[in-house]
Amino acid sequence: MPGSLGLYDFSTSGKSQFFPKKKVSRDDEMPYTPSGFFCDRLIRERERRDGEGSLNKPLRFNGQDFNSLRQECLQRKSLFEDDSFPATVESLGFKELGHKSNKVKNIVWKRPKEICENPQFIVGGASRTDICQGDLGDCWLLAAIACLTLNEKLLYRVVPQEQSFSEGYGGIFHFQFWRYGDWVDVVIDDRIPTFNNQLVFTKSAERNEFWSALLEKAYAKLHGSYEALKGGNTTEAMEDFTGGVTEFYEMKEAPKELYKIMKKALERGSLMGCSIDSLVPARFETRTVTGLVKGHAYSVTAVEECKPSQHKESKVRLVRLRNPWGQVEWNGPWSDNSKEWATLSKSEKEKLQHQSAEDGEFWMSFEDFKKNYTKIEICNLTPDALEDDKIHKWTVSVNEGRWVRGCSAGGCRNYPDTFWTNPQYRLRLLEEDDDPEDNEVGCTFVVALMQKNRRKERKMGANLFTIGFAIYEVSGSMHGNKQHMQKDFFLFNSSKARCKSYINLREVTQRFRLSPGEYVIVPSTYEPHQEGEFILRVFSEKRNTSEEIENRIEADHPVPAPASAGEESEEDQQFRTIFQEIAGDEMEITASELKNVLNRVITKHKELNTEGFSLESCRSMIALMDMDGTGRLNLQEFRHLWNKIKQWQGIFQHYNADQSGSINSYEMRNAVNDAGFRLNNQLYDIITMRYANESMNIDFDSFISCLVRLEAMFRAFQAFDQDGDGTIRLSVLEWLQLTMYA
Repeated sequence: MPGSLGLYDFSTSGKSQFFPKKKVSRDDEMPYTPSGFFCDRLIRERERRDGEGSLNKPLRFNGQDFNSLRQECLQRKSLFEDDSFPATVESLGFKELGHKSNKVKNIVWKRPKEICENPQFIVGGASRTDICQGDLGDCWLLAAIACLTLNEKLLYRVVPQEQSFSEGYGGIFHFQFWRYGDWVDVVIDDRIPTFNNQLVFTKSAERNEFWSALLEKAYAKLHGSYEALKGGNTTEAMEDFTGGVTEFYEMKEAPKELYKIMKKALERGSLMGCSIDSLVPARFETRTVTGLVKGHAYSVTAVEECKPSQHKESKVRLVRLRNPWGQVEWNGPWSDNSKEWATLSKSEKEKLQHQSAEDGEFWMSFEDFKKNYTKIEICNLTPDALEDDKIHKWTVSVNEGRWVRGCSAGGCRNYPDTFWTNPQYRLRLLEEDDDPEDNEVGCTFVVALMQKNRRKERKMGANLFTIGFAIYEVSGSMHGNKQHMQKDFFLFNSSKARCKSYINLREVTQRFRLSPGEYVIVPSTYEPHQEGEFILRVFSEKRNTSEEIENRIEADHPVPAPASAGEESEEDQQFRTIFQEIAGDEMEITASELKNVLNRVITKHKELNTEGFSLESCRSMIALMDMDGTGRLNLQEFRHLWNKIKQWQGIFQHYNADQSGSINSYEMRNAVNDAGFRLNNQLYDIITMRYANESMNIDFDSFISCLVRLEAMFRAFQAFDQDGDGTIRLSVLEWLQLTMYA
């Protein structure tokens, strides 16, 4: 191969030549260990296997256990103080509620017993009037809480009962939320921000009721601060309360059966919110002459029909809504004191629970509802409730994923060179719907792509990415193939379906109907190189399976040809002579000697444009080939290493076509595969972070170091995996011996 590292390149004389290109070495850093994100992820996966994260066994947020903490407080006869969400400015916010804000100067954190006499957790049952917005732009959250009060089963899943300010009171409360595929239990103390002894944020119409204020605090803790809750979408909180999936309807494009959809959704316990788009930014909530507020979230709390006395035949369809402010209501037809109510009988009024009170709740006709509101969001506990009178248990699959810059953050289809590197998920639709609509055959399913942690990271400047997904059909010949689809597949195949648009919401959701078969779902950000975590959920009426492609991890280990028992060839003699010259009488070379000889060879290959191997790289090479544990290489070990380097250099040169001296991190995926290693996205992500420089390029030294590490770790694992079942058990000594020397 032209430019390959041949024996003629060996030289023990002359000075090493170094090129002026700046090199960023990753091998001078501490050796990689699966800490931080990766360690947390491994622990989370193990917890799931043990049943942690389910409704019956929620994860403990920040590792805090409610029962044990409360017991400690009761034994010590002291009230709980939550160090992980302290009563300080840091818990209030970071900008408008941060240290430099005048708003926080007079805020005092108080416990309910310091605010009023006889505080109660819940007074007379939790209801919609318990939720009145304070000085925080979280109407989206409060609208969802109002919806939650309509379903006791859901409510008391989020707000555990048997909490009070009397029996067993220790200043500690807890709430449960669905968070990216897991249920988590969030513990808080009951110190709440006040101003002039009044609650600053959410409050109840009953001055001595505190469940809604404490729920808001727990949700703020989940996201890092109260300010993190400013501005949002009602569906976000709806899903966090239920684990459901949300579908959106624009009123101007709403289906003709929208009223029926809304009624059936409420009957099935679905949560529903609506809003009126504002032309000005959403933070400017503007009141209209009809009493409605633009850029503001409302709850839909009922959908009913009534029969006024003057309407002898037709019924009037009504919708009940609630303003989270607890005031400011619609003043048009069917508002609290409108003349329309006079046309109803007493029994009809009682059925509709009509009352004239400035409580933020009001009725309006369905026609006025469609004219005034611009969008409606329905969080379905079972998506089929919208379209089918029969109750089905839908199949739900959840996949966690991650976009990593330079590796798996390929952007949308507009970027064909990188789009294929996005995470890919194989979807198998196995059965057709029982009762297809309009005589269409196929499998109904909902795809929901949710980006994670963007709200919590807002204080670091994070905003929502613009996200979406595309679905590709896999041909019959490729069924069962778990390999990651390569660039050519997407160049020559158009998508079978895709989300309506890429949009900067926490979640993009869409319903589809496709024929039974195999498909690939590709979630992505619109622009490439945007890093973030996500979960991809697939809900289907009938059976489906959904899994990330590339879940097979393996390596090829070609067995070196045995040395000939006959006379040495001329090449063998030359090799031995050179090695003796380097190694001296011991016939073994150290890492430092290996570095010198390799770099004298490498610097002659100008097309590699490299400064050569670092000492740490050479130590790793010796660890790979050192079969007798001396920390040095003998002739045979050195020969095997040299053959490997020549092979890997050929692969590097193939992807270094522009002779820049590096390959980009996307090409690295294919180069690693060519070297005989089949990995998954998580491992490619780690390789990119560990070995690529700031420009997402990998130089020759880093490339060889990566392959040496892969080969060594695969070899070590296989040595311990005696029964070949893909799992091994190590003592701490064995683990440290492996990782410290690799």
